[in-house]
Amino acid sequence: MRSLAMENTMDTALAFFQRSCGRWRSRRSSHHLLHRRAEPGGSWIEVVELAAADPRLLAIASLHGQDPSGLVGGCQVRWSGSMAWDQEGQSHEGESVFGLIPTDGRGREGWLLRDRGYAETSPVAGRFRLEADDALVLSTDYETMTSVERFSFVGPDVRLRLSTVEGLSNTASFCIETRVAGPEGAGDAAGAPAALAPGTTLSLLGW
Repeated sequence: MRSLAMENTMDTALAFFQRSCGRWRSRRSSHHLLHRRAEPGGSWIEVVELAAADPRLLAIASLHGQDPSGLVGGCQVRWSGSMAWDQEGQSHEGESVFGLIPTDGRGREGWLLRDRGYAETSPVAGRFRLEADDALVLSTDYETMTSVERFSFVGPDVRLRLSTVEGLSNTASFCIETRVAGPEGAGDAAGAPAALAPGTTLSLLGW
């Protein structure tokens, strides 16, 4: 997996996620269309690869009524973050597991199955698509909103994220995510970088 992470091109969406494994700092600017204001924020993110046969992925596929044999792999994501407009005591922490089921025969588009969403916490199925320039697009329809995210690497250790949320909350966000050096799997929410302390002006969530 580590050799794949250093390749310049990615043939499949799974390769994109494998390249994303590790620990990341994210700096975010969210533009709230209703308030016509931008809110800065930041987070610490950890992404760990899961094999297709992982029991958690098999359970997610069954939960969404999908054939588990179609799984090619997935990830576990943990995050801890803060936003400038947070109320006292408010925090953004959590974790999620998701699996990929390609539908195009090439592994470049298909279903992204989550045990919980980010705009809403119930299990949700979204769609993934790897574009010609190897940017990854994720789209998810919730009961009250639709989110679209576009991820792209500008180097092995820097990733950009553009996202929009339309519905009850209309926002557009831009994130710069930088890989944190250290052994894979090290750290936890309590050990997130000090830059994420409340009141920071530094992405709110992982995927």
